[in-house]
Formats: sequence, structure tokens, C-alpha cells
Amino acid sequence: MTFEEYVGTRGPALVRLARLLTGDRDRADDLVQEVLGQAFVRWRSISRMERPEVYLRRMLVNANASWWRRSANHERPTPHEAIADAADRRGPVHDVGTAVAEWDALWRLLLELPRQQRAVLALRYYEDLDDATIATILGCSASTVRTHALRATQTLRQTLLKTE
Repeated sequence: MTFEEYVGTRGPALVRLARLLTGDRDRADDLVQEVLGQAFVRWRSISRMERPEVYLRRMLVNANASWWRRSANHERPTPHEAIADAADRRGPVHDVGTAVAEWDALWRLLLELPRQQRAVLALRYYEDLDDATIATILGCSASTVRTHALRATQTLRQTLLKTE
């Protein structure tokens, strides 16, 4: 598969994953562009890998982590565009205002999670990846992935129970 074919078929999925990781549409677009620019230079070796998709997802997660490590980048993005994207994928809703309010509340809770926990939830529940693949992408063990998922869901559950 050529680089252009790959970007044409998998590029939108990488952008959606980046939006979940960053919480910001513009930052996600920049992040994917940065990663694809790096991948283009090494595409010959990347395309020969057994699972180039996993490698590119890892590049995306690592690029997001590097961006967050820079001290000037610790602002909190506004979730409105991500909420609109998620609401569009939900399908018909009887009360749009309630749906947007629910997505807004959930998105704000997700943004409060630590970066690794948010990445695990995005890769597990949005990308539908198994623990071993997520561990490969994040550079950790499968048990660490399970721990991050457990802690993230416990935090979300506790927070949601407090608000009810």
C-alpha cells in the first residue's frame, strides 16, 4: 500500500483518535499532520511492518505525550467541537439539548482523566483494540493497560454517581 492510499483509507480514523486524545479538533489535525509527515519520510520501512497501523497509532500517542510535556501546552481545550462530532455519530435523538448536555458532561470528565488513562479508554472503546495491542501502542504491559482502564472507569463511575 502506498502512503497516499494509506492516508486516504486510514487518515480519518487517525484524526478521530487524535481528537479523543487531545480533546481539541485543531490540535488533533496538527498532531496527525505532524505524525503523517514523520511517517512519510520512513514509509518504506513502516509499510513493510506486520502491523503498520499499530506503529502509527503509537506515533500519534507519543506525539501527543510530547506535546503535553512542553510546559506551555497545559491549557484545557474546549470540548464543543468534539461533542458535536460525537453527537453526530449517535444517530437520531429525541431531545438534542439533553444529548449535547450529556456529551458535554462526559467529555469534561474524560478530559480530567490522566493522559494515559484517557488514551487507554480511547484505544479500547473507540478503536476497539485488545489489551495486548494497546500495550504495544503505549509501550507498557497488558496488565498496566487493564489497570489504567479500571482506574479510569472507577473515576468516571464515582464522579457520575456523585452528580446524580
